[in-house]
Amino acid sequence: MNDPLLIALLVALAAAASALAAVFAMRGRQKGGAEFEAGVMRLASQQAELAGRLSAMADAQAKAQGELARTLNERLDQVGHRVGTSIEETSAKTVETLGNLAARLAIIDEAQKNITDLSSQVVGLQDILANKQARGAFGEVQLQDIVKNALPPSAYAFQVTLNGGTRADCLIHLPNPPGSIAIDAKFPLDAYHLLRNAKDDGERALAQRQFRADLLKHVSDISGKYIVPGETAESALMFLPSEAVYAELHANFSDVVTKSYQARVWIVSPTTLMATLNTVRAVLKDVEMRKQAGVIQKYVGLLLQDVGRLGGRVESLEKHFQQAEKDIRDIRTSADQITKRGEKIHDVELGEADAKEALTAARPSVERDLLASE
Repeated sequence: MNDPLLIALLVALAAAASALAAVFAMRGRQKGGAEFEAGVMRLASQQAELAGRLSAMADAQAKAQGELARTLNERLDQVGHRVGTSIEETSAKTVETLGNLAARLAIIDEAQKNITDLSSQVVGLQDILANKQARGAFGEVQLQDIVKNALPPSAYAFQVTLNGGTRADCLIHLPNPPGSIAIDAKFPLDAYHLLRNAKDDGERALAQRQFRADLLKHVSDISGKYIVPGETAESALMFLPSEAVYAELHANFSDVVTKSYQARVWIVSPTTLMATLNTVRAVLKDVEMRKQAGVIQKYVGLLLQDVGRLGGRVESLEKHFQQAEKDIRDIRTSADQITKRGEKIHDVELGEADAKEALTAARPSVERDLLASE
């Protein structure tokens, strides 16, 4: 009953009823009292009927509003439950995500710390490489690591003094030919940096000349110091401990490579040195197998002699078995004859005196049979 639309409708109907009552009153005054009263009665009846309908409509409206409110409350409860569940799930996922994020941030912090340490190590490495003596020691250490990983200890020696008084960084022991091969580590880093950092063609040309001159000097020194007739092989190795320097050399300085070939100095990088040492290891293995070939042949001959003696002893044993088999057959023949003689004696039915005479007469023949069987 509190619906504003319904109240407005009732007010409009009341106003219409009042207007109709005024109209009928005016007509009643004009036509007379009887008709006026009849009209008032009809109007009152219609007004009562209208009020009943309006009351029914109000009740239906109130019922519909209650149903609507209940439905809305249920829907709101469902929505609230879903929103609460969604908020809880979202909160749990948010907490999990924040935990994962914290773990990853910790990993990132650790990686940042490692990068910082690595940066300090790189700076330290740059300081080492800036000094020529330290740079040379760096190349020697790298050379030693590669050689130790590729060859057995008996196949190499470090810091070996040759007959001419020069000291090789490494000497690979190989049989003649070709003989021991000397390896010397060189690191022309200054000229390479000038070449990489050249800003114009003039600086690049100057750096190329210095790079070429440094490498050719190293090739000449190695060829003169580490190729010693009668002591080393007719060639030597120059180890460049940088793949970048080695790549630059073969890409843009083919004339230096050609002159190194002519001087019998083979320039190698860490990768190519490893491949070369693997080949050397195969050669050493082949040499060792050849050394052991004579020993193997000697023991094979001794083994054949043992097999021959074993065959003779088996043959002798076979003869013994054959003789034993013959003796067994002879013994069996004698036993059969003795059995037959005994049966003959058993079949003779004589007195005691006659039996003695028969045995005495039969003894020579039995002895002859025994002797014949033997």
